[in-house]
Amino acid sequence: MTQAALADRVGVTRQTIIAIEQGKYSPSLEVAFQIARVFGVGLDDAFSYETEESS
Repeated sequence: MTQAALADRVGVTRQTIIAIEQGKYSPSLEVAFQIARVFGVGLDDAFSYETEESS
């Protein structure tokens, strides 16, 4: 799936998807759930969160 197609399905811009992929932007919870739903996976499978302790 292209970044543009994902952006269209989620209702954000392609630039937002790029920033999420690069770790420069954390999506809202709603957007995160929508992205996970597009791929048919759970939120914890689509995203991970690393704290300073775990990195």
